[in-house]
Amino acid sequence: MKAVAYKQSLDIDHPAALLDIELATPTPTGRDLLVATEAIAVNPVDFKIRQMVAPNKGENKVLGWDAIGLVVAKAENSTEFEIGDRVFYAGDLNRQGSNAQYHLVDERIVAKAPKNISVEHAVALPLTSITAWELAFEKLGIAMKADFHTQDEVVLITAAAGGVGSILIQLLKQLSNATVIATASRLESKEWLVEIGADHIIDHSQALADQIDRLNLKVTHIASLSHTEQYFEQFVEIIKPFGRIALIDDPSDLDFTLLKPKSLSLCYEFMFSRSMFETDDMHKQGSILANIAKLVDQQIIRSTIGENLGPINAENLIAAHRKLESGTSIGKLVLSGFDN
Repeated sequence: MKAVAYKQSLDIDHPAALLDIELATPTPTGRDLLVATEAIAVNPVDFKIRQMVAPNKGENKVLGWDAIGLVVAKAENSTEFEIGDRVFYAGDLNRQGSNAQYHLVDERIVAKAPKNISVEHAVALPLTSITAWELAFEKLGIAMKADFHTQDEVVLITAAAGGVGSILIQLLKQLSNATVIATASRLESKEWLVEIGADHIIDHSQALADQIDRLNLKVTHIASLSHTEQYFEQFVEIIKPFGRIALIDDPSDLDFTLLKPKSLSLCYEFMFSRSMFETDDMHKQGSILANIAKLVDQQIIRSTIGENLGPINAENLIAAHRKLESGTSIGKLVLSGFDN
């Protein structure tokens, strides 16, 4: 089968940063599905792994953690899907990625893909949707509309126009009664946040407290999606006592003692934890994706696709990595199909 891989961690401008190669088609075992890849999306995790994780000598490492495709084979213990089902998923960091014609994935982190949108639009969803869902309803504990909840919830989302923030806002506005304050600095980002339903937009390049005071709101939850160390002291200042802060980035230095006076909670969201450690509730990711597919087909949630860069090959994946590393991409970058 065709695949795109790397043999050593190199700068994206190095001619061997990513290579077109041939690999043997893998065989499903355990609860695996073998999926014929139709499209993939590229995420920051792709270039971070390429930069930091060198393959063992003589081995190829295949990246890719957003995929959609058709089930073409399954292992003996796989019971949830049938041959021919179109599925989508965000994969497992412990395994070879989806930048290949065929890909193995555990059925517990898979769902049937949305039916009413293209594969390119659907593949932009899994990683960011799982992250946003887990962050909102598991880590922050935001109440869904059907739950009895008397306390007003006000969620501040920083760097809200990115992939995770764009899904998070939609989930909160459609599935909860929370008021959403989103941060952005660029005009196009602010316009996008209005379009997807943010209640209020503030500028993260300015002091947060003064802007929130003018809204006459008390923040109860914070989703910190970027530059947590830059805003951490401001978070502690603006959040109500007993509030919750969840982050997805990797801050280098935080003073956790600041949390104590208000009895604040701080937690990480990392969507690969369930698959990495094969947790007892690993199947919840399949359930989350099934809910996302239903919301998409009902036109409640929109895809955040940005650009289709063409077929899945080294040249186009290098272009995708370069865009993500530069910070200039808007929306999810996708690739679809393989060269003949």
